[in-house]
Amino acid sequence: MLGIVVVFALSWLILWLISKEHITVLGILPTNTRLKGFFIGLIFMALFCAINLLGQSYFKDISYIRNTDYGIWESINGIWWAFKAALFEELIFRGALLYLLIKRLGINWACIISASAFGIYHWFSYQMFGSGLIPMAYVFLLTGAGGWMFAFAFAKTKSLYVPLGLHFGWIVVSIVVFSAGPLGNSLFIADGEGVDLGGWEQLTFFLWQALVVPGVVTWYLIKNTRKTELEFPNPVE
Repeated sequence: MLGIVVVFALSWLILWLISKEHITVLGILPTNTRLKGFFIGLIFMALFCAINLLGQSYFKDISYIRNTDYGIWESINGIWWAFKAALFEELIFRGALLYLLIKRLGINWACIISASAFGIYHWFSYQMFGSGLIPMAYVFLLTGAGGWMFAFAFAKTKSLYVPLGLHFGWIVVSIVVFSAGPLGNSLFIADGEGVDLGGWEQLTFFLWQALVVPGVVTWYLIKNTRKTELEFPNPVE
């Protein structure tokens, strides 16, 4: 929690020093529209993540069973951990720096830079150095695609609520529901080892995460949000 407070304070300071604006320009004050966007994003991504993990379990020939040692308090702690993790990363990668980049470079270039930084960040958080070029490229493309989706959600809504909902929806299902994360065994655990995914199956689920899900979310945002060119100043030529 301390990390979130520090990033929040630094974001406010950066915004004030560079553009004389307050932290509220990040769309952090709750409104009905923003809260609705948060929950829509959460539900969308929770479903997309469940399809991804259950689909993989089908082809791996494994099933999930209830972890009887994981009770209500463990669930609450897991959900709280996932929310803090999502909020921390959103403040860093879709907060003040992205806002300033959009003002300077425009939405597309700002989102590309943010997505690239998010992908590189996961080389460190996943400890990918030394694992080889292909695994590093895989992680970069996968997390970078997610970074684009979250950044574009911020750019189109001019608020952190939708990207936070998208991010939180994915990781809470992945980590807390299906135990696919750093917290270990959670609500449901895999029953048995199963088999490895084949080449085409791996490609299918890679494309699902790196292309289909970000593509659907990007399309939805374009269709359901008003133009933001009037909200952000024109980029400097």
